[in-house]
Parts: sequence; C-alpha cells; structure tokens
Amino acid sequence: MALTAFRGMKPFSQLMFSAFIVTATFLVFQAVAAITALPLFGLSHVVSMINGIDMSDPASVRMLKFFQVFQTLGLFIAPSLLIAWLMQGNIFQYLKLRWPVNFSLAILVIILVFVLNPFINFLGNLNTEMHFPGWLGGVEKWMRDAEDAAQKLTEAFLKVDNVGGLLFNLFMIAVLPAIGEEFLFRGVIQKILTALTRNQHWGIWLSAALFSALHLQFFGFVPRLLLGAMFGYLLVWSGSIWLPILAHFINNAGAVIALYLVDKGIINSSVEEFGAGIEYWYYVLPSLVIGITILWTIRHQYNNQQMTV
Repeated sequence: MALTAFRGMKPFSQLMFSAFIVTATFLVFQAVAAITALPLFGLSHVVSMINGIDMSDPASVRMLKFFQVFQTLGLFIAPSLLIAWLMQGNIFQYLKLRWPVNFSLAILVIILVFVLNPFINFLGNLNTEMHFPGWLGGVEKWMRDAEDAAQKLTEAFLKVDNVGGLLFNLFMIAVLPAIGEEFLFRGVIQKILTALTRNQHWGIWLSAALFSALHLQFFGFVPRLLLGAMFGYLLVWSGSIWLPILAHFINNAGAVIALYLVDKGIINSSVEEFGAGIEYWYYVLPSLVIGITILWTIRHQYNNQQMTV
C-alpha cells in the first residue's frame, strides 16, 4: 500500500519536513557507524574522536574515512531517496533520474568544468583574501580556524601511498558526494525552494547558497556558490540530475587526482593554484569567456524545453 500522507504538502512544510528527515537519518547513520566502528577500530580510537583525532595516526585517518562515508550516506543519499519516496512515491521521477544523458552534452559538461578551473581558482583566491571589519574579528578568526581544520583533514584524507588509496579517495570524495549532494541540494532542496519562491532562479541560487554554506569552508564560499548554481542550471536545462552529478564528480575527481600526482612529484604543485591571482588574468579571462560560451551552447540545446523542476 502506497504511503501518501506526505504528498500535497505546502512548500514550506516540505522544507521543514525534509530538514527533519535529513537530521533524523544522519543521526541514525552516525549511530550505526559508531557501533560498527567499535569492533573495527577499537573503543579507544572511537572515543578519541571526542577529544580530537591524531591526524598522524594512519588508523585514526582510516576511521575518519569510515565515518565520512557513513556521513555522506546518512546526510545526503539516504534522506534524499526517502524524501523522494514520501513526497511523490516515484524516486526516479522526483529526483529526475532520467537516463540516458545526451552524450555530446556530457562531453560539453566535462570540458566546461576544466575550462572554468582558472576562473574558479581566481574567485577562490579573492575569497581567501576577504577580511572582516575589526568588530567582527572574532567571527573571522573562527572562520579561518574552521578553514584550517578542514584543510588539515583534507590533506590527511588525500595523502595515500598507492593507487588503491587513490581509488578509495575518488569513491569517498568524488563519487559519493557528487551523487549525494546533487540528490539533496538539486534534486530535493532546489525543487522545494523553487516552489516556495515561485521562481526558478531563486530556487537555484538559494539552494546553491545552502550547498556552499553547509561545507563550512567560508573562504571558498563564493566559488562553491557559483559551482552550485551552475549545477542547478544544468539540472533545469537538461531535465536530468545526471549532468550536475557528472560535473560535480569531474570537479572533485580532478582535484583528488591532481593532489595525488603533486604528492608523487609527477606534476608541479603550481597546478593547484592555476589562475589564483590577478597576474593570471590572461588565463582567467578566456576561462570565463569560453565557459560562458559552453554554458550558452548547453542552454541553447534546450531553448525549446520548458524550465520546470
């Protein structure tokens, strides 16, 4: 028997109900992760999470990766599927899991992500240089401390010695987040906010802002906001969530692979900051112009399609 009690809810009620589902599912998955971690890593390692993790301890880093996988499953993937089922009953339609995706369009999206990289790095550099007024100095310090902690965690995650470690990082940092975050932010939240504001663009940009804010890396907020908006428009223009998932995956996977190659001394570390600085304007400007051209091309392919989510 189909569960229909949650269908037909008003947009604001949908938003609040979705927040409840996300929170409850996350807590359940974290509890399961903690229970499962006890025999795998030992009580001492699990308890040590309360007082802080020793990033130099490989066993602790492996445990953090274990919890990271459960966090992505519990915070993004599982609640999105549950919300889609409760709200409509058809997960495939609700999340716009339309398949197959146009091959030429997928290639354009892959090129787009790489082409925009200098422009995104440029914005990230500007964002990093942001400073608050003196009376907000405490807030800025808290933000920079959070940024430093996230950076240390990322470095600990990405430092691997072999291809097996690289493949797991790609699964943990590129595959799962690309699917889960797009399911939640584009598939669920963007849909609800579009209905709430009765405006497609407001829905895209508000969900992109939430997407960026939830990462708690405030000095990367602006480039992540723009990426989130781009993912949102890709969903609207194509009618399939697989395109933003593909773009999200390529963005994350490119960073993971680049950092691995830098760590192995195969490529120069300067590739990580390609475009990060006003002196790179001759790369940043073409990056922006070509990126906009590709986006216009993608949009043009769907200029006869009604923009509905």
